[in-house]
Amino acid sequence: MANHNGADALKRYYFLRAFVSAAWVVAAFTIGAANPLIGGVLLVLYPAWDALANARDAASNGGFKANVPQAFNTVVSALVALGVLIALRVDQPLVLVLFGAWAVLAGVLQLAAGVRRWRTYGAQWAMILSGAQSALAGGFFVSKAAAPIAAPLVTVIAPYAAFGAFYFLVSAIVLTVKGRRVARTA
Repeated sequence: MANHNGADALKRYYFLRAFVSAAWVVAAFTIGAANPLIGGVLLVLYPAWDALANARDAASNGGFKANVPQAFNTVVSALVALGVLIALRVDQPLVLVLFGAWAVLAGVLQLAAGVRRWRTYGAQWAMILSGAQSALAGGFFVSKAAAPIAAPLVTVIAPYAAFGAFYFLVSAIVLTVKGRRVARTA
């Protein structure tokens, strides 16, 4: 099993990801849904934040060389943020295609990171499940792009972010409970 400091850092990272995602969802359903400009900014910020979070995660866990899924996800998420910025001005359904492709790839990478971390920290079942669900959601976004979009685009993406917040929160709580159990038996 991993050292206590590594597990604590991962737990804090999961809590941070849950909090930021939940705040993003609230902003999406409130101000983003009411104001297309703010909704567009939120759509760009979501993958940009993911890039930053993955870079932070990799840096605090041995760097990019030791964390290839996070390194790749950092680059892909940054490119998706840029792509969404451009697509918002060109073609809104393309935004859903970009989010869909990104969700599939990010889900597979998250699943890989969860499997790898299971050996070190345990308690990664929620991250593995989240990765699988992300990949499925990506297919949903791509299929949704072919149909007319009646709702504000940010509210189509927001439930995906809400599930992400939930899974990060569950992972943080599971690591917290596991840490307390280990501390009691030590």
